[in-house]
Amino acid sequence: MTTTLRPTEPFQHEADGTRSRRYQVCVNSRPVGAIHLATSPFFGDSVAQILDLRIDEQDRRRGRGTVAALAAEEVVRGWGCERIEASVPAEAEAALKVATALGYVLRNRHMEKPLGDTPPELPAGSRGRPMTREEFGPWQDLGTESFIQSWTERGVPEDQARTRALEGNATLLPDGADTPGMVFSVLEHEGTAVGTLWTGPRDGKAFVYDVEADAAHRGRGHGRSLMLLAEAQGIANGLPTIRLNVFAGNTPAERLYESLGYETVTHHLYKSLL
Repeated sequence: MTTTLRPTEPFQHEADGTRSRRYQVCVNSRPVGAIHLATSPFFGDSVAQILDLRIDEQDRRRGRGTVAALAAEEVVRGWGCERIEASVPAEAEAALKVATALGYVLRNRHMEKPLGDTPPELPAGSRGRPMTREEFGPWQDLGTESFIQSWTERGVPEDQARTRALEGNATLLPDGADTPGMVFSVLEHEGTAVGTLWTGPRDGKAFVYDVEADAAHRGRGHGRSLMLLAEAQGIANGLPTIRLNVFAGNTPAERLYESLGYETVTHHLYKSLL
């Protein structure tokens, strides 16, 4: 049997500079599903994304999705792409297995947790305070470099990671420390600064954009205190859920979030096409 992708529309050119195209998945010319491919809004034309891949119910469990994903790789190679990415919902276990079998590597995942009505209390001796303007600049510079390193360690060329970091700062923080809705905090324990936190709203949920316990004070529970502070801030803003991103391989952070009741909602994966 021959599996092919048949275009169902011309290339779509979006305002953000990306292009996309939808295809039918066909087996011996018979439609069995659909796939939507696009270039990345973050990394440009050299990186493709599988935005959606669906196989009709009666044709599932026959390897159609696997072959369609392989066919997609050939299509985007023709676009000049060097990497392909996909986001898989946590409940789509079969799709995650297929992606892993095809050589996709987990880069990061989004986790979230419902928030109650009562803000959690911080441990005795710990308190959160607003980050000062004098602290903001050095904190942002350090966070940007850390972000770039996290991405380059997981398959993203440094120039692409730097571009994404700088564009992200410009988009999320157009007014810097004064950007409406964004909260920048310092955690102190017994008068000593031991960590930093950046939270804000995103898609109707609280989002932890950055959380970091200072290296000299790790292993003492301050990461947990920072997360409790993040949850308290979300509750104070009347948000029902809190979400965060964690990079694959950051085992201490993953264990902390799981112990606090966070659950994975989306896996983000990538594969080199070179």
